[in-house]
Amino acid sequence: MKFKELGKTGEKIPALGMGTWDFGVNPPREIESLKHGIKAGMKFIDTAEMYRTEGIVGHAIKGIDRVFIATKVSPHHFRFQDVIDSCNSSLKKLGVKQIDLYQLHWPNPDIPIKETMKAMEKLVDDGKIKYIGVSNFSVDQMKEAQEALKENEIVSNQVKYSPLSRQIENDLLPFCDKQKITIIAYSPFEKGRLFADSKSIDFLREIGMKYQKTPVQVVLNWLISKKSVVAIPKASQKDHVEEISKSLDFLLKKEDMEKINNFN
Repeated sequence: MKFKELGKTGEKIPALGMGTWDFGVNPPREIESLKHGIKAGMKFIDTAEMYRTEGIVGHAIKGIDRVFIATKVSPHHFRFQDVIDSCNSSLKKLGVKQIDLYQLHWPNPDIPIKETMKAMEKLVDDGKIKYIGVSNFSVDQMKEAQEALKENEIVSNQVKYSPLSRQIENDLLPFCDKQKITIIAYSPFEKGRLFADSKSIDFLREIGMKYQKTPVQVVLNWLISKKSVVAIPKASQKDHVEEISKSLDFLLKKEDMEKINNFN
């Protein structure tokens, strides 16, 4: 497994983690898949209060050490006491004493960011969370959130990023590269839409044939090649976990990187 530094923390996290959005259809199977991924080195699991999957993650990591856990507080819980209460609830569901990365799930302009960040810093001071992150924040929103923090730094921004969704390359990705803020890429396969398009799947298959790799593995390898990017593909089935776990044992050639960069 390849590791990357989380922001400027000095802590290394797996470049390839597991997402849990839309879990809950078959919890026993999903728990088995997460455990399989952990054994394969993907010891980075992302969940969220809004997903209602923290309990599933808690079951999967029970008794297992050194799993990096990221979860998110819902934007309608951004008031000071609501943030505290949400974190306490997440800790209980996850069965952990400290959340490694606690993220603001979406911006909420109706609640002052200073109030929200005050709560986040209290959680750090109390030892309930280790690092502060955001999700789906623009550059300006990230700057405002950082200015609201007194003693801590935003270490990550979780955003949609795939060969079909490249908007972050305009300003957010360069900004995070410069500031050494980690991009956590979610929905790298566009919920399957990337592979439903004949043009996309033929293009990725052609590249994958050179390396004896699948389109899934090509996409993840391309994402992880970006300096500040780690990825969290959904991991609800064991065979899919097995496939994504083998995405980093090869190196895309420069010309193939350029082809994907210029795709779409």
